[in-house]
Amino acid sequence: MKLLRFGEMGQERPGILDSNGKIRDLSGHISDVNGETISEDGLNKISSIDQMSLPIVPEGTRLGACVGSIGKFLCIGLNYSDHAAESGMPVPKEPILFSKATSAVVGPNDDVEIPRNSVETDWEVELGIIIGKKAKYITEENVEEYIAGYCVVNDVSEREFQLKKEGQWTKGKSCDTFGPTGPYLVTKDEIPDVQNLNMFLDVNGKRMQNGSTKTMIFSANYIVYYLSQFMSLNPGDVIATGTPPGVGGGMKPPVFLKVGDKMTLGIDGLGQQNQTCVQG
Repeated sequence: MKLLRFGEMGQERPGILDSNGKIRDLSGHISDVNGETISEDGLNKISSIDQMSLPIVPEGTRLGACVGSIGKFLCIGLNYSDHAAESGMPVPKEPILFSKATSAVVGPNDDVEIPRNSVETDWEVELGIIIGKKAKYITEENVEEYIAGYCVVNDVSEREFQLKKEGQWTKGKSCDTFGPTGPYLVTKDEIPDVQNLNMFLDVNGKRMQNGSTKTMIFSANYIVYYLSQFMSLNPGDVIATGTPPGVGGGMKPPVFLKVGDKMTLGIDGLGQQNQTCVQG
C-alpha cells in the first residue's frame, strides 16, 4: 500500500493511492497516518478496506508529510562510501547518528526555505525508514517486523551551520522546511529488495545525484537494529539513512541552492518530490 496525508498544513487527512493512481480519502476509517495506525494490525485493517469505495481526493490537493506526529527524526551520516569520499571524510566504522528537528518536516512538494544568513544550503536524497512497532534491543534477524514501510526524504542541509560553526550537526540539519518527507509511506511488502533501489536528485533539471541503496555501507535493517541498542524506536519514528554522492558541497567548486532553484528527487517505488527554494 501507498499511504499518504493530504490537505492544508496542520490539517492533513489520511489517504491511500489506489491501483489507478488516484488518491482516496481514508478519514472515514482512520484519524491519521501516524504511529497509532501503522502497526501490523492497523495496516491489516487498512488493507481490508475496499479502496474503490473511498471518496476520491481532487487532483492538485496538497500532500503533507506521509507520517503525522513524528516522534523522532533520526539520520545516519556518511552512509555511502563514495559520498564519504567526496566529503573528504573517512568511511565510518559504525553508523554516524544525528537528529533532525521534527519542526523541519514538511510535505514532499512544499517550498524549501533558504535560511537567513545561509550561504551553503545543500540537497540530499535519502531512503527513509518508518517504524511500525516499538523496537528496543532487537536482534538483526527479526528487524523487518518492526518496519512499517519506507519513504523518500530530502535531508536538506546548511553546510556552514553544520560543519563550520561550533557544536554538532543538528543545527545545520533542522532549519524550517529542511525535512520534506513522502509523498508516500510505502509498506514493506511492496518493496522486494530495499537494498536495490535507484535514487536521483535534479536541480533545475540537471542531474546532481544518481545512486542506489545497494551502495549503502550499513543496510536499512542493520541501522534499525543498531539504533535499537541505544534507544527505543517508536511507531511513527522516521530514520533517514544517508545520501549517495553528488551533493553540492562535494563539487569542485561547491554549488549551493539559491532562491528560485527547483529540486526534483525520487527513489524507485517510493515516489517523487518537487520543491522550489524560497527565502526564509
